[in-house]
This record gives sequence, C-alpha cells and structure tokens, in this order.
Amino acid sequence: MASRADELTASIAAPARGEFAGGWKVLLAGVIGVACGASPIPFNVIGFTIAPLSKEFGWTTTEILTPITIFGVVAALLAPVFGWLADTYGVRRIALWSLFAFGATFAALSLTPPVLWAYYLLWLLVGLVGIGSTPVTWSRAINMWFYKSRGLALGLLLLGTSLAAIVVPKLAVFAIESWGWRAMFAIVGMLPLLVALPLAFWLFREPRPEEQPPGIKTASGALTGVTLGQAVRDYRFWLIWVSILVIALTFGGAFINMPAMLADRGIPAQGAASVMGILGLGILSGRIITGLLLDRFWAGFVAFPLLCLPAASSWILLDPAPGFALAALAGFLLGFAAGAESDLIAYLTGRYFGMAHYGKIYGMLYMPFGIFSAISPIVYSSVRDATGSYDPILFYSIFGYVIGGALLLLLGRYPVLTEAAGPAPQGEPAMEAA
Repeated sequence: MASRADELTASIAAPARGEFAGGWKVLLAGVIGVACGASPIPFNVIGFTIAPLSKEFGWTTTEILTPITIFGVVAALLAPVFGWLADTYGVRRIALWSLFAFGATFAALSLTPPVLWAYYLLWLLVGLVGIGSTPVTWSRAINMWFYKSRGLALGLLLLGTSLAAIVVPKLAVFAIESWGWRAMFAIVGMLPLLVALPLAFWLFREPRPEEQPPGIKTASGALTGVTLGQAVRDYRFWLIWVSILVIALTFGGAFINMPAMLADRGIPAQGAASVMGILGLGILSGRIITGLLLDRFWAGFVAFPLLCLPAASSWILLDPAPGFALAALAGFLLGFAAGAESDLIAYLTGRYFGMAHYGKIYGMLYMPFGIFSAISPIVYSSVRDATGSYDPILFYSIFGYVIGGALLLLLGRYPVLTEAAGPAPQGEPAMEAA
C-alpha cells in the first residue's frame, strides 16, 4: 500500500503534469513571443549600431545610445495601460497586435534620416507600441494556465530573453557586416512579424473556463483577485514596488557596464566577452531554478538569498585584479539574480493580487523595473566619469541588493483570494483549442 507521503506527492504532481499537458502549446508560443518581443531585442541590437551610425552620421556614442533610455522609460510608463488592455480585451488580441506593431516600427528604423530628432522619434514609436509584446502580456496567459507549476512555467517563459541573447546579436552582426545597419533593422524586425506572430496566432490563447486551474478561480468560476485600487492600498504592493526599484537601479547599470568594469580590472576584451556569456548562463539557470523553488517554498525565502547574490558579485569586482575565474563567478552570480528577479515580478503579482486584474497590477509593478533599469546604466557611467572608477557605485550597490531582497521578507504569507469587487474584465471570447 502506498504511504501517505506517496499519496501526497502524487496529488501534487498530477495537477502539475496536467497543467503542462494542457498549456505547453501556449507556453511555447509565449517563449518565442518573449524572445522576439520588445523586452530583449532592442537591448541586444543597439550596441552594434554605435560604429556604423557614428561613421555615417557623426553622432556620439551617447547620442546613439540615448534612445534605449527613451524606449525603456516610455515602454515602462505604458505597461499599466497595456496591462489594462489585456485584462479588458483579452491578452491574445493585445499580444498579436503589439507584436505586429513592434516589428513594423523596429523595421522602420532602417529608414532613419541623418537627423537626430527623427532617430529619437522612431525609437519613441517603438516604445509606444512595443510593451504589449513583453512579459506584461505573455505572463498573464501563463498565469491563467498554470497554478501548481506556475513558478517553473514563468521561468520557462522568460527563457525567451536568454534565447534572444544567444541568437539576436549574432544575427545583427551578420546583417551589418553583410548588408549594413539599415538592413539589420529590417531583418531583425522580421523576427516578430515572421516568426513569433504566426506561431502566436496559431497557439497562443487564454484557457477556457473548464481549462483553468482551480487555484485561480472561485467555486462559481469567477477569477480571484483584487482590483488595482485595492492593490495600491495594500502595503505588500509597495514593498514589491520598492524592492523592484532598488534591484533594477543596482542591477541594470552593472549589466551594461560589465565589459568596461572588467577592462578596468585588466580583463581583456575576449575575456570580458566570455564573462558576459557566463552571465547569460547565469540568467538561464536563475530562471529555471527560481521557478522550481517558487513552486515549493514561500517566495520571500526564495527571493532574499537569490537577490543577495549580486552583492557578492559587487564585492568580487571591488578587487582591483580579480582574475578571470573570479570575474566569471561575479558574472554568473549577477546573471542568476537577474533571472530570479524577472520570475519574481510575475509570480508575486499572481500570488498576492490574483488574476482578475493581473495585467494592470503587473504593469504597475513592471514600471519601476523598466524605468530604473533604463536609468541605472547612466548612473554607473556617471560615477565612473566623475571619479575615474566604478568602485563607489559597486560599494553602494552591495547594500542595494541586500535591502531589495530583504524587503520581500516582509510580505507575509500568500493571501486567500476571493472574487474581485466590481465588474470583471471582459477578456477574450472562448476559442477552440489549437
């Protein structure tokens, strides 16, 4: 006879297996959607445009890179709007239209005239339409399909950014070397249009009521959760918001400035490139392992130690000559925590505030991530320009990582969510399974 422990394990594992059996197609479409969306592609491309744009137009490095901050801030400010649209009109509709608009506007950068303000305007358009192709939309659908295995599913979803980091830079470099920077924008813009959009049209949808896991709805079938107004009056919302702000402000600049930091420590360019590759492996590992841990332990116990890992990274990089092995360890720890943070935003939104108004609430929590990730590189580089060293900002970042992680220890247990007050979002009509 099976033991009580075996019965309990089977009762947990069966729904988890059932969730993947029903939701794997949607998860696959989401992974490719994230990979080809506005979250990773601009950041993986713009660095390769510095030399050709400077040569053709005479623009400075700062002038060429400023649009990534414009894009990041505009997209982050619009995240709650696109979240509301996904809640109200259905995530499938918003994700598909945003993929189309993002691909078209990104490809339009190939038409950049020799006028700086026009270049900025085109990037502004990318930010205005692209946020719906980021995890703001994809994660809503994944949260709707998965409950027992939500952490792992979200970790797998966000592997799309790692996939983009592997493929997109190589494609961009090949296109620039073969046909020039204008062709590169056009070619990379085809990824959302010709790869992600057809797959999402075929496979991506929210579950029908009978396909939804029991954990996200009441006995009457209504989605559980709170309204945005209730969420912003909850101290836990602001603990998460401030934690995201602090971690984004400390991490974003460390990631972008890592090659320059390593150069200051005597690590040659080839070694720095290897460290960045190891950092990417850290991101991939962080997403999978964090997802598995979130499915088994309370989020605060998972988040605090993982978000403290970059503090060790900063400590290592304060060494004036860490050597390649320690530099690689610093890169891995930084990447691991970055993967953990991305998982946490979506997971905490669903567990503490529910699914009834998930898009709006997630959008509000994504806002500090987008804004301060875009500001952080400027903070790091400004300190380097003012002092001649990254050491001051690396020192203070140690406290930032620890404080950001410690705030999540104050969240308390997951609430028992009920049906949201007020009218439920309209959502999207039921569709036949793909």
